[in-house]
Amino acid sequence: MLLTREQLQERLFALHRASLELVKDVSLETLLERIVSTACEQAGARYAALGVLDSEGKLKQFVHVGMSDADIKRMAHPPVGLGLLGELMNSEFPMRVPVIGEHPKSVGFPQHHPHMTSFLGVPIRAGDKQLGQLYLTDKVDASEFNADDEMIIQMLAGYAATAITNARLYEQMKQRDLTLTRRNVDMGLLNGIASALTSSLELDEILNKTLGLVMNYMKVEAGDIFLLEDDKTTLRMVLHRGQAAEAFWTQNIFQVGEGYPGLVAKSRKTMIGMHLANDTNFLRDAVVQAGFQQIACIPLLSGENLIGVMSVATRDTEPFDQRSVQLLTAVGTWAGLAIENARLHANARRLAVLEERDRIGMDLHDGIIQSIYGVGLGLEGAQLMLDEDPKTAKERIHHAIDGLNQAIRDIRAYILDLRPRQLGNEGLVNGINRLIAEYRANTFSEVNFTGSEELQDLSHAQSLALFHICQEALANVAKHANAKNVQVAVWTTQDRVLLEISDDGKGFDVEKIKTSIGHGLANMHTRAHAVGGEVDISSTLNEGTTILVWVPRAVRR
Repeated sequence: MLLTREQLQERLFALHRASLELVKDVSLETLLERIVSTACEQAGARYAALGVLDSEGKLKQFVHVGMSDADIKRMAHPPVGLGLLGELMNSEFPMRVPVIGEHPKSVGFPQHHPHMTSFLGVPIRAGDKQLGQLYLTDKVDASEFNADDEMIIQMLAGYAATAITNARLYEQMKQRDLTLTRRNVDMGLLNGIASALTSSLELDEILNKTLGLVMNYMKVEAGDIFLLEDDKTTLRMVLHRGQAAEAFWTQNIFQVGEGYPGLVAKSRKTMIGMHLANDTNFLRDAVVQAGFQQIACIPLLSGENLIGVMSVATRDTEPFDQRSVQLLTAVGTWAGLAIENARLHANARRLAVLEERDRIGMDLHDGIIQSIYGVGLGLEGAQLMLDEDPKTAKERIHHAIDGLNQAIRDIRAYILDLRPRQLGNEGLVNGINRLIAEYRANTFSEVNFTGSEELQDLSHAQSLALFHICQEALANVAKHANAKNVQVAVWTTQDRVLLEISDDGKGFDVEKIKTSIGHGLANMHTRAHAVGGEVDISSTLNEGTTILVWVPRAVRR
């Protein structure tokens, strides 16, 4: 039965009012229910439903009105998109059927499904894409749906397409906003960790800040860090933060391959434990007894080197978000690099301390100890002269006292700045002359010095190195050579300054001394190399020793 003009106009007005209500709501679930209810009212149907398609064109959602909850529960399964529903899913045009069971595409209803006779189906399309379908069955006041019903439902489908598209866009915008918010949170974590890792070279501070930031980001109650020890097989817990510290510290050492920390260290891959009470890989029973349900363990890596393992644990049963776990994996690499950098910095500081100790020992040996040894030689000579020449012995004793006073001043200066001031600003040649004077005063051998001109092309470091080498060489002659004559010479070539100290003492076997080189000769080589020079030592038994040292000269153009 066709509608009168007035009836059709009234239905169109009602449809318009309903469409205005549709576009107000952007919640997709509520929107679908309103569309189905409006379609049922406008077409006078006993039952109505709306099927929504996924991106692959398969039925993913089915919203209906007219059936009670009891009817739905009795049904074997909801519609799956076969029969007339499937036919409409692949069609661009509406479908009206007087008797569903008589249509050739009908496949019947699921068990306990209410009996339905007439059918009206209209696709919901946006452009050339089908979003879903509107289904209506059992016309209330007629045996079948008519052309006016079809037209009204087609118009509603057009409104529905726009409303569904808007709702989906709104959902996408909300999802995008949520994604951006999460990314901002992620960037905040990465920025905080980057700041923590770059603002300090102290290992403890890096570990504490990193673990604290990760725990805040993951919203967990506890976390710990294990570091791999030098044996490369033992993981030792160095930090715990959060709750139940006693439970976590009950087992603070794992071997690689043992428990969650060991398995992560072995595989170098992140591991997630979701039911710790039933997990045989989780070996800390006290932690389970403290109520913890989940754990996430990530490797701390520096390139290909394993540094340690970081763990975070929670009493919550909600699974860890995969995005968060991926971010933690990146954090593990950053943290591993920072820990390795802090360790290298600590090793560099230790090396600097050792080098400084070596330098102090070298300076003491070449300076103060040599001076005291010279005083000792002078006192030995004075002791021998006490009976034969008391006046000379007395002079030597006074000279020894002066030497001791000078040694005391050197020690005091050394305490103040850790460097002896034996060369001062007097220049290399004057310094060597002073060394020769001290040598003559404390020994019975003669020293001849060649090199009266002051050298202008030497840096202070080079002059100091040559001064100490000369001091060491003269001390060795006094202690070991038993020489009668010593020659000291300084001269220059176009690109070098050379110093030679030779004596006619008892000499030594150079090859043997190389295998057991002492502080004195080693110090000579060290000092020369430090300023770009070299030392050559030659000696013959019972004939004497020659030490030749050179340093580069800054040639004037």
